[in-house]
Amino acid sequence: MSDRFALTGARIFDGDDWHEDHALVVRDGLVEAILPAGAVPSDISKVDTGGGILAPGFVDLQVNGGGGVMLNDHPDVASIETICRAHAPFGTTALLPTLITDTPEITAAAIAAGAQAARLKVPGFLGLHLEGPHLSIARKGAHDPKLIRPMTDADQAALIAARQQLPVLLTTIAPESVDPARVAVLAKAGVVVSLGHSDTGYASARDFADAGASMVTHLFNAMSQIGNREPGLAGAAIDIGTLSAGIIADGIHVDPATMAIALRAKQGPAKIVLVTDAMATIGTDMTSFTLNGRTVFRKDGTLRLADGTLAGADLDMISAVRFVHRVIGLDLDEALRMASLYPAQAIGQSHRLGRFANGTAADIVALSDDLDVKGVWIDGASVFEAGAKI
Repeated sequence: MSDRFALTGARIFDGDDWHEDHALVVRDGLVEAILPAGAVPSDISKVDTGGGILAPGFVDLQVNGGGGVMLNDHPDVASIETICRAHAPFGTTALLPTLITDTPEITAAAIAAGAQAARLKVPGFLGLHLEGPHLSIARKGAHDPKLIRPMTDADQAALIAARQQLPVLLTTIAPESVDPARVAVLAKAGVVVSLGHSDTGYASARDFADAGASMVTHLFNAMSQIGNREPGLAGAAIDIGTLSAGIIADGIHVDPATMAIALRAKQGPAKIVLVTDAMATIGTDMTSFTLNGRTVFRKDGTLRLADGTLAGADLDMISAVRFVHRVIGLDLDEALRMASLYPAQAIGQSHRLGRFANGTAADIVALSDDLDVKGVWIDGASVFEAGAKI
């Protein structure tokens, strides 16, 4: 295909507005324009998408695995490539491979692999999410308590050094294991700091937000809940306007009514964003896998340790979009923003991701009217077509 082409035949959602009877023009991997269908220059190659919807590709900030691999088990570029490739058929065009709490050696290997993936420009690779090890044992979830520990000077320096090698670095920390002063240093260095796996109260969460924390990890899960006299971290995520919050929209991690309440109550400008918290199972028929040497079982749409603890999610992004649209009742444009524009904003990447405008990345998902994925482009290159991987 030419380096300049136009996608035609579908309604176009640009991240803000809908365009009927228009074409999306791509040039050299970037969006060039959205033009009336009749105004597309005759010398541009045209691709008829056959109806449906063209929308900005999905941005997933929490992806532990996919395609049969976990980043923790194989912290290398090949695994990052496999994970990115596994999520593309579900509309995800940019993701943060996520390392769950592990040893310093595994963490260092994951950072080195991420740096190499960035240099190689692995399609779909956005950066890394280090979820731990600086968490609260009281809210450990599926994280191995033996590996959870407070942040040290060396840890802080390693995160700052890693950020210099990565397009995006997000880290989940708990106030119980990290001082606000460290958060301020990390945020100043460009690290996106998210609060999670924590029993902290509202006042402490406010202090950390004031210090530079800008996200909350998987809202309502592994955190202090909203009470009548203590709003907890969940309440802080909803009430504090500078905090974005990831949410796992599978109907298992958060009750639909709770999710709907949170979406109505969330104070901005930061938003609630869709994340999958996906594991190795995505894109496979596997029924179990291991995490830090423990078996995780896949059954009835859930992933659980032997003791029943939820361990990530058996979820992809288009399923999350369908859920908030069909079950929660959000307008489709808002559901799409939760999967693309809002996560891009949460990590400071909305100048190039999550919307269509002149000069943004040509990361595109083609959807049927029933919200099935028909095709996916990353930087203008086709990476998935329904029925076949391109």
